[in-house]
Amino acid sequence: MTKAELVNKIQHRKKELNITMENLAKLSDVGMRTLNRFFACDDVRLSTVEKITNILGLDFAGNEVISLDKLKAKRAREKAIMMTSFVQSTSALEMQGLEKNSIDKMIYTLEQEFLSGQYKDRLWVA
Repeated sequence: MTKAELVNKIQHRKKELNITMENLAKLSDVGMRTLNRFFACDDVRLSTVEKITNILGLDFAGNEVISLDKLKAKRAREKAIMMTSFVQSTSALEMQGLEKNSIDKMIYTLEQEFLSGQYKDRLWVA
């Protein structure tokens, strides 16, 4: 496989996930200049390719490791847990922390919003 073929596969997956270059850079912890060099088929470190492909659920050859649906569900859960933890942390500081059942409901509701609700376009925002 050529470098251009790999870049095309990764570009295709990026479009399928509707993830911007800026958010891909933030989520993969790769600088924008490096990301632009990669997509221009310039040489980058293997660790850079690994960071990019991991975020997109691909292997080094651009093959799918995690299906789109599972990858989206994983990301939705991560974001839901993160957002719920903000609420829980603030509430706990005020001695008003939520019970586990309430937290689980919040996480589930947020997951659904990220997958199919009004926030589905914000799933990959870093």
